[in-house]
This record gives sequence, structure tokens and C-alpha cells, in this order.
Amino acid sequence: MNRTLKRLADEGVSVWLDDLNRHLLWSGDLAQLVRSGTVVGLTTNPTIFHNALGQDAEYIEEMQVLRRRGVSALEAVRTLTTGDVRAACHVLDPVYRATGGRDGRVSIEVDPRWAHDTERTIEEARALWRLVDRPNAMIKIPATVEGLPAITTCLAEGISVNVTLIFSVRRYHQVIDAFLEGLERARAAGLPLAEIGSVASFFVSRVDTEVDRRLDALATPAAAALRGRAAIANARLAYLRYENMLRDPRWLELGAAGASPLRPLWASTGVKDPAYPDTRYVTELVAPGTVNTMPPATLDAVIAHGTVLGDRIRGNYDDAWEVVTQLGETGIDFDDVLEQLEREGIAKFQTSWQAMIEDVDRILSGVRA
Repeated sequence: MNRTLKRLADEGVSVWLDDLNRHLLWSGDLAQLVRSGTVVGLTTNPTIFHNALGQDAEYIEEMQVLRRRGVSALEAVRTLTTGDVRAACHVLDPVYRATGGRDGRVSIEVDPRWAHDTERTIEEARALWRLVDRPNAMIKIPATVEGLPAITTCLAEGISVNVTLIFSVRRYHQVIDAFLEGLERARAAGLPLAEIGSVASFFVSRVDTEVDRRLDALATPAAAALRGRAAIANARLAYLRYENMLRDPRWLELGAAGASPLRPLWASTGVKDPAYPDTRYVTELVAPGTVNTMPPATLDAVIAHGTVLGDRIRGNYDDAWEVVTQLGETGIDFDDVLEQLEREGIAKFQTSWQAMIEDVDRILSGVRA
């Protein structure tokens, strides 16, 4: 294993890959990444699948078969994406077994059109869980207000969940409550808690992008001094909330019954601003019990020149609080930023999903986009 990645593992960080396509699967590249210990898990989202289906020639032949069967574009997308996730689950199964289900997970997202519809989200999650049919799958459910009861219901039924699109610590607090209630209901139903996996995907880089934009508009020395500090501060405070959960009597009882904790997963870790080091959302967010899911470019950067300086979260809570306080004093409404990012995150995935359906529909109709 690469020295930097080994150091991350030694610090308690699980490295997952935020990417999936047929070439990655069929070339053996994913298997090699897993065998070498480079990655121990994998995440997907509608944008990743849209890019894959639009650029990867390996899908065309299967789509031609699906076209002859007369399936709809939505059915074709479900067949293609769940097939890829099932195959990735197979590749990562040895990790899943070796870690007792802690890692070796592969996530697939519910239809983002239902982000504000609890019942449709639950139906979609159940359908994906059945279609993938692998114990190391995770169903991604957005952390909207309407998504919270869906998270609880799915966990209560034994469905492993990746809670996605979390931006605020306030919403993370609600996610933890939904998680605890779901596991309590699963335990009451007699389900084996050890088989239910879950992570909480906290989005990082987009926070800096929006906060920096607002700071630049202020054009003051105080604003300039805060550029690039909001996202890491926000994530660190999320980890503080995670530590508080681990001391919660409700969690202690569930943990004693075999449950696994709701680990923080740092998502959107690709650096958007070239003025910042391209590994900062990895090396600055090191702490035990975390997951960092990296797009390929970020993973390559970490391997090439990442420097891990140990735990960068638990000794920096005071600084994180100070950053949030100073943002308010400077005139940045941080709550408004995080609410905006949730709306934009959902809209982005909805746009990717719709574009993917339309692209597949054109191919099924025999029209090349």
C-alpha cells in the first residue's frame, strides 16, 4: 500500500473511491485498487452514472439488448446501474468480510426526484436493495426533512443506508436521531444489528465554494482572512457531534447489541479552487472512525504528494467554532449558505438524473446524442 494511504488507515480513515463505470470494472482496475489496499469502499451518485453511461462504449451493447426487449429508459438505467453496483459489491466482498462489514461497501442513490417525498423514497430504497441483492450494498438517501423518516424506516427494515447531502451540523443532529430510532426499531423487530451498515455523508468542498464567493463580494481584509476555512471548520464540528453520539446512552445500548456507529463520511472532497492544495479535504480531515470518499483525481493527488500529519480534527474544535463565529461577525449567514447548498445539491443530482434518462432514451430509440 502507498505510504500516505497506509498512514490514513493507521489513523482510522477508510479510503473509498467516488467513481464507478464499466471500464473500471471490466479492465480489472477496481479489483487491483482493492487488492492493493488502495480503496476499501466505493460510492456513486447520479452525476457519476450519467457521465459513465454517456461516455463508456461498454454500455451500448447492453442497451441494444434492452432496446430489443422494449424496456423504458428508466428500466434500462436501473438495470445498468444496479448491475454495476452488484458487480462492484462482488469485487469488494473480500474487504466486507475481512472488516466485519465496516468497509467493502458500495453505495447507490435513490431516484433524486423523490428527495422531498418520503413514501416514494422508501419504495425506491426497497426496490434498489432488492435489485442489487448484496449484503455490502448501501442505499443513499438524501438528508432532507422528508428523507429523515425514510432513513429510519429503511434502517428498521435492515437496509443499510448512506445518508447523503448533509451540509449542516444541525441537520446532522437530526440524521443521528433518525439513525438511532431506525436501529432501535430494528432491534425490537429482532433483526441482527451487526448486518446493518450506515454512514453519514457530509459534503465539504461546496461549502468553501459558496462561502468564499460571498466573502469575495464583501472585499474586506476580515473577509479575505476567512477564505477557505469554512468547509473544514464545518466538518470538524460535525465530527464533534459524532463524538457526542458515541457517548449517548441510546447509542451505547445499541452498540452493546452489536450495532455499528454512523460513521462520518467526507464527500465532495475534490478541491474546486486551484489556489488551495489539492489534498486539503483529505489531510485536514483525519480522525478515527471516518471515511473519505475521493474522486479519482483526488485519490491520485493523495498518493502522489499527500502528507498526513495525524489527527487534524479533535484538537481543532475551538478554532472551528471561532471560524463560524467570525463568519457571522463578517456578515456571512452560514445557516443560509448551508440551506442553499442542500437545495443546489438536490437540484444538481435531479438534473443529472433527468439528463441520463433522456440520453438513454435516445439510445434506446436508435438516436445517437
